[in-house]
Parts: sequence; structure tokens; C-alpha cells
Amino acid sequence: MKKILIFAGTTEGRKLSEYLAEAEINHTICVATEYGAIVLRQHPLVKVHQGRMNQEQIERFLDDGKYGVVVDATHPFAKEITCNIKAALKEMGQGGTIIPYLRLKRNGIEEKENDVTYFETNEECVKALEDTEGNILLTTGSKELYKYCISEGIKHRLYVRVLPSVESLSLCTEQGICGKQVIAMQGPFTTEMNEAIIRQYEISYLVTKESGVPGGYQEKVSAAKKTGTKVFVIGCPEQGEGYSFPEICQKLKDMGGKNFQTKNPKKGNMEIPCGYPSMSQKQDISFEIILAGIGMGHRNGLTGEAARAIEEADILLGAERMIMTVCSKAEKYPFYQAEQIIPYLHDMQSGNTFTGNKKVVVLFSGDSGFYSGCQLLNEALKKEITEGRLNASLRILPGISSVAYLASCIGESYQDAAVYSTHGKKLCNLVRRIKSSPKTFLIMSGVKDINELGERLTNAGMQKCEIITGYQLSYEEQRVEKHTPVECMELKDEGLYTCFVRNPYAMQRRLTHGIADGQFIRDKVPMTKEEIREISICKLRLRDGAVVYDIGSGTGSVAIEIAGISDDIQVYAVEQKHEAVSLIEKNKEKFELQNVTVVEGEATEGLSRLPMATHAFIGGSGGRLKEILVSLRQINPNMRVVVNAVSMETICEIREILSMDDIIKEDIVQLQVSRAKKAGNYHLMQSENPVWICAFDFCGKELERKA
Repeated sequence: MKKILIFAGTTEGRKLSEYLAEAEINHTICVATEYGAIVLRQHPLVKVHQGRMNQEQIERFLDDGKYGVVVDATHPFAKEITCNIKAALKEMGQGGTIIPYLRLKRNGIEEKENDVTYFETNEECVKALEDTEGNILLTTGSKELYKYCISEGIKHRLYVRVLPSVESLSLCTEQGICGKQVIAMQGPFTTEMNEAIIRQYEISYLVTKESGVPGGYQEKVSAAKKTGTKVFVIGCPEQGEGYSFPEICQKLKDMGGKNFQTKNPKKGNMEIPCGYPSMSQKQDISFEIILAGIGMGHRNGLTGEAARAIEEADILLGAERMIMTVCSKAEKYPFYQAEQIIPYLHDMQSGNTFTGNKKVVVLFSGDSGFYSGCQLLNEALKKEITEGRLNASLRILPGISSVAYLASCIGESYQDAAVYSTHGKKLCNLVRRIKSSPKTFLIMSGVKDINELGERLTNAGMQKCEIITGYQLSYEEQRVEKHTPVECMELKDEGLYTCFVRNPYAMQRRLTHGIADGQFIRDKVPMTKEEIREISICKLRLRDGAVVYDIGSGTGSVAIEIAGISDDIQVYAVEQKHEAVSLIEKNKEKFELQNVTVVEGEATEGLSRLPMATHAFIGGSGGRLKEILVSLRQINPNMRVVVNAVSMETICEIREILSMDDIIKEDIVQLQVSRAKKAGNYHLMQSENPVWICAFDFCGKELERKA
């Protein structure tokens, strides 16, 4: 049998790999992204290569692997990879190495809808959307998102549905699409799910590719019809020559010179027909899958419904400490992640080791909907079920969270408390959060978290806070105790902790920024004055999750103000003077802000090493304003920038920059602030230097040229 290499990227490519694996045919499958590798079913006969390849890399890969046939199962819109594959094969053919090329065509759409508007290109669709009003659901993926974000009239109306991968989310962030505008989910999507999303986000226009049956095209159109939503479709490119799924299978059989067969322990050898493996052919077993929250872990904390599910279970899955604490006749396996559970269920289903309905219960600590891994597994299982790879029903049972349990132990409510988790994650500005809340519940990992909490509160002068720790809740060794912050620093017993912090001196957090100049540690380092600072920050138009560069940070007053607006904003204070860097660190410590990172060095050299910013404030440029702006544009061609200018030279530089055609939304104000100072019995106004505040957006053209 010739060695088979599949370039995947579609449902058909994945199904072809599964089909070959069941037929005990060794092969390699290439996917572009990490997420593409995750969704593949693991099999000992399948080798997975992850990463994008250009023509030369494909040539080397084919030559090194000694492959005898290439199947191109990439998406019809992914023209570049198809061109690279063909070019690589042509180049190798000229050198005497002939490798057959088979193009797998996906199932298309039999007829066009009458009430759908079709466009040949994304650019044409963008132009049409500019003349519309209302929210837009974009389902064309993340790679062409920039084409829609160029238009500000469209960008703020977009709701983008993309794969939950690092690459897709990074592309969204680069375009300034984040927060509620991103719907990160893996399909396929049913008509009902599409309809729910359309109604939830009040969608007026749905934009999709003509992606065929596997791409869920019909489900989108059906949902749009039910909701009265208009559909804009980017027409599917001509697929040209190629073979259907059954034809590809037959071609591979002919090249191998033998029929593909699978081994069934009950029925002996059975030939699989060329085509999609049907449920009746693959599955003699169905599952009733229950994802159950079991409280803190002890069986006494189980709800009655969860206890019955465990008692009736045939198979019990979950972390080892959980499955060992419950009494059950079920087979027990320490699996709790989708990457473990889904292959296990597939193997059981295809192996035909038993038939009928099997109840599988997966255990999760606490409440299934409260800081739980249950949701990730739920989405992964739903995908397997809706795509027909798993014959199962699925439901979730809630449990009692450690917060609810501790609240009941101490007689406190938690609907009026702040609730956070530091279990396996970093939480910025914890002390600031506690300062602004009379009651705070914290889900914590171990005793080190408790020690750190006590140390932070002590260092912040909050020794009068009362801390109630819940140790090993629901277990025999459970302890609920009151501690001072100093006592928390001395705790040594390792285990799971949940805490309640009562702060009798809690102060409501301000809803607006505005720190007086006198509150900053200043010394002789220049500082953006209060009124200028507040207007400049307003001009930045910040949002939750923003990443901000404060360039020429000085004392860090702007960085501190911005970081204090939201704990979810990350600020990088860039400053080249060592004495100023020291002051920023002192101000950061004074205001207890962990979401400020101080970067010592020149802006043009250090920015490339930082996470991509969404906003930038330039308070000092050292005469290199144009160079700094070029660097910022390269980092994010859609960044919002605010520049402060005092000298005539900087003002002249700004004038030159604003004449460039890649700047939009200019907003320029000139301010001169006067402050009253007492002189005897009189108050005299003393003026400060006039300051120009220039705000603008990059228009994204740099990104378009790169693309």
C-alpha cells in the first residue's frame, strides 16, 4: 500500500482519516493549527503533523516521508495551500518523483436560496454592509476578519463567530474585536443554536460563506428565515476537478490493490463500503452521558439526583480523588478531560465490546456551572454527538459549590458578595478588589494561596480584615476557622481552601478616574498634570480587556490612572530613564496595581517584545515621535493613539503625521489650565503651559498590505 498523506481542514478530511484508521491503513494527516490537531480522533495508525507549510516545506515533507499519494482535503476557500501542494508536486515531478494528487470535493449546495444575497468577494459584501444598519453576525472565520474591520461603520456592529483557538482569538484581538463581540465556539451548529445566537445578539445581517453541507450552511439560512434575518453569502469558489468521498476511497483501494477491511470481533472481517461510515455500521452501543457536580467531594455533599446517577452508572469517570470517594458498582477510570474521555468512548463504541445503552457519569467537583471544567467537556461532547461520531444523550447535574457550602456554614449570603477564584489562575489586584467589597469569597488552591493572601493584606495595612477559612470542606478533616491576615501567613496544613474575607472598612470604588497630582510619588521627574491626564485618558476610549502602552511614562501617572479603571486592563509603562522607572515602581506599589508592567528602555526597541497593544499614550517621545508611531502601526494597524505635545517641534511633527493617509478619526484639542493659588486674602489664577492633545486611529492599511 502506498503511503498516504492527507492535507485536512474540512470535515471530509477528518472523516477520511477516521475511515482509513478503521480499515487499518497507516497514513499521515496534516493540519494547520493546534486546534485542528485537537479535534482529530487519536489512533495508533494515524500520524498528525501540525503547522502551516509553504511550497518548499511541503516538498521536503513529501520527500522525507516517501509518500506515494497526496489527498487534498483542504477547504475550497483555502486556495493558497492547494496552490502550494500542486506546485510542490509539480516541482518534484520535474525532478523525476511522480506522486499522484487526489482532490477531495466537499458536498455542495444543490440549489441557491431565493431570499439570499450573493457576493463574489468579501470586499463586495463589505461595501453592501456599509449601507445597512443593525448588528452583523460574521461566520466567515478569522483570517478575513480584517476586511470587515477596515470599515468603522461595520466594525462596531460585528459579532464574530470563530474557532476557540489561540490563532483565531489573536486575530480578533489584532482587529480590536474582543469581549462580547467574539463568539468562540466549535461547530457544527444546529438551526436552533444559530437561531438562539441571532436572537441573543439581535442580529440583522448574517454573513457566511457558501460552505456546503459540512459547513452548516443550510442551518444558518434556516435560522435566518425563522428570525427574519437577511443573509449575505460569499459564493463558493469553483472546486474544479476532484473526486467525491466514495470516489476517493475507491481510488485509494485501487492504488493499494486490495479492499479495505475492518475487524469486528462479533462478525469477523467486514468490508466498509466507500462513503461516510453510517451510525448503523459503526455503532452497536449508545451512551447516556451525565456530567455531575458532586460538591466538595465527600459523598455526603451529593444531591439526591447525583447520588442516583452514580449508583446506576455503568462507567464512572473523573479525577482519581473523586471517583475513589464514591461507592459504585461501575467501572472506574481516572479520565476528566475531553482529550481523554472522547477517544475512550469512541474506542468502546467502535470496538463492540458490548452492546445496548450504557450510562456514563463524569464527576466534577463543586457546582458544574461555577468555575468548573464541565462546560469545556460539555461543548466537546455536543460536537461529537451532533456530527454523528458519538451515539449518545447528554445532560448536566448541578452540585453544591464550595462558596455556597462555606456561606451556609458561617450563616452568610453570597448574592451580595464579590466571588473570585485563584484556583490554578492568577488574579490581578486582589487587594484592591477586597478593599472595595465588604464581603469577598475566594476559591483557592492550597495553603500557599492562603499565606499569600495574608501577606498581601498585611502589607496593605488591612490587618483588621476578618478571614474565615474553609479547609477540606465536607470531609472528615473539615475545619472552618477565623483568622487574622497575620495568622493566615502562618498556616501550614496543605489541602483545599475556600475563604471568606470581611472588610468592615470597605470603600466603594470610584466609577471614574481622577487621582490628584499630590497623591503620586513624584520627585523631580516630569508628570502629566491632572486635567491633561484625565482628558487624554478619555480620548483613548478604553474598554475592558484593553492592552495599553504608556510611552514616556515619567512618574507613571497615566499608567496608574488607566490600570485603576479596570482590573482587566493591562498597562505597560515604557520609560528609558532609570530614576523614572524607579518612581513608576513605587507608584505601582503604592496604588496596589499588579496590572501595570514597567518596561525600561527606548520605545522603538522594546515594544516588539510586549503583547500587542490595543491603545497607546505617548507622553514623551524624545524627539522620535515618527519612529515610535511607525513601530506602533507595525504592531497593530488598528491601534488607538493619543499624543501629548508641549513643544512647537512636537506640534509640527504631529501636523506632518496627520497628513498621512493611514490616520483616521483625528481629534485635536489644545488646553491651557489655570490653577488658583492663595496670595494673602486673594486667590490668583496661575496658568500652566498649554498642551496639545492629539488622538487618532490607525486605519488598518498596514495589515491589508501585509495580507
